[in-house]
Amino acid sequence: MAFVYPFLVSFFMVFLSELGDKTQLLVLSFSTKSRAKNVLLGVAIGTFFSHGLAILFGSKLASFENVSFQFYAEILTYLSFLLFGILGFIPKNEKECSSSSKVSLLQKLSNLKLNYILLIAFNIVVGEFGDKTFLASLGLGLQYPEFKLCLIAGSICGMVGSNSIALLFGRFLGNKFNPKFVEVLSNVIFVVFGLVGLFCVFFD
Repeated sequence: MAFVYPFLVSFFMVFLSELGDKTQLLVLSFSTKSRAKNVLLGVAIGTFFSHGLAILFGSKLASFENVSFQFYAEILTYLSFLLFGILGFIPKNEKECSSSSKVSLLQKLSNLKLNYILLIAFNIVVGEFGDKTFLASLGLGLQYPEFKLCLIAGSICGMVGSNSIALLFGRFLGNKFNPKFVEVLSNVIFVVFGLVGLFCVFFD
């Protein structure tokens, strides 16, 4: 049952981080152009390639026998968690400049007349690359290199689950649920995960 914990960690980190994220808003726009099952299939495929790549890369780094390299790689990863979490508390108008080019690219891609499943998958890959959930997947690969498939499965389920909620209850959540709370919770999780990871690196 050791595989359950990595799966759940991966699932909840991705699930909470994606609530209200730009890629989720993109998925909502696709829902007006294609069936929900096609949208979610595209999300699953895109997550497999984007987060799966990060997890495999993190696991590969963890397999290196150089102890010093692993030590500094883990420190850098968990410091990045802290940085992403702290930056998440900066007001939106101060962060928009850094992400405007990616959002613009995603909007252009969403207007292309192609197979929507592949188009959604490609948008997810582009949208998630370098994002904080991508970084989280890389860190999880470093921490649990022997559970790659569990981490990838948890990441896919987290993305599909988060976007399923958006598709089913998007309007309701938009009126009743405060997105700021979800964003703050996500940022807190990244800060805590970074601090716990650094503690384990130095004191384990």
